[in-house]
Amino acid sequence: MILHNKIDKEVLKHRLLEEPFKRQTLSFYKFIEITDPQAFRDELFIRFSDMLVNGRIYVASEGINAQISVPENQMEIFTHFVNEHIYLQGILLNRAIEDDGKSFYKLKIIVKHKILSDGLINSEFDIYNVGQHLDAATYNEKLREPNTVVIDLRNSYEHEVGHFDGAVLPDVDTYKESIPIIVEMLEEKQPENIMLYCTGGIRCEKFSAYLHHKGFKNVFQLKGGVINYAHQVKKIGVESKFIGKNFVFDDRMGERVTEDIIAKCHQCGEAADTHINCANDACHILFIQCSTCAARFNLCCSVSCMEQNSLPEETQILLRKGKVHPNAHHKSKFQLI
Repeated sequence: MILHNKIDKEVLKHRLLEEPFKRQTLSFYKFIEITDPQAFRDELFIRFSDMLVNGRIYVASEGINAQISVPENQMEIFTHFVNEHIYLQGILLNRAIEDDGKSFYKLKIIVKHKILSDGLINSEFDIYNVGQHLDAATYNEKLREPNTVVIDLRNSYEHEVGHFDGAVLPDVDTYKESIPIIVEMLEEKQPENIMLYCTGGIRCEKFSAYLHHKGFKNVFQLKGGVINYAHQVKKIGVESKFIGKNFVFDDRMGERVTEDIIAKCHQCGEAADTHINCANDACHILFIQCSTCAARFNLCCSVSCMEQNSLPEETQILLRKGKVHPNAHHKSKFQLI
């Protein structure tokens, strides 16, 4: 069996659209010592391929980090596999907030040095000495306590469209970049309570352990992150302190938690919170675009990209040849109108 995908992505996307069954988008993580990450990766690829699971999974000696979509008719088999596997037992399966089942079109499992790019050295602290996990109701209550700071561990382009009211929002492009900035801030403020949150919980898990290592005592984290929080507040009928959209790293780009639109179109400045990648493959930059600018710029981030994207495909390929176009979040790139 070939343990990686070799089918053209357009074919896979078409297959996904034509599937006669529904899918459920899930995410999960677990920090656990894996003795042979490659063997575990291959096992997952075989089993998940049999279940027609799509998604993106990172495996390393420190654990697993996964965002996947599972056919609903395979959920019982999938859940049984997870519950019985020594590396996966006890994980929280986070269900997507908004889900059309089209989040992933193929299965991609990669063995990496770490499942989370944080720049931290695991051997220097106990990565399992994590902060206290709080459910949605308890998290809301704790937010009201004096001398409490709530910290968003996500990147700028994530918290731009949605965040907890009053949270510290580091102006960073990567999780790794935020760690020393946040630690320095906390050492200056010395708050009584430190409240952490992220998309699904994985960034809080590692960082809360690091904060314990740095001497901070009262460290709390949102169990299951924003994804689980959104489900819980709806289920128990309490007010969501998270406002706006939750950014996600799949084809959906975001899940709406509340109806608040707190971001602005990067091109005209009107209220908008829809992330897209520039339609010009030579650029592909991630940005926020309203429907008016989407029509005006033909889903591109600038006039120059729109003009290049209108050229024949052969010409575009020649223009891209030998050039590197990083998908960075730089607002100066956008055409203002």
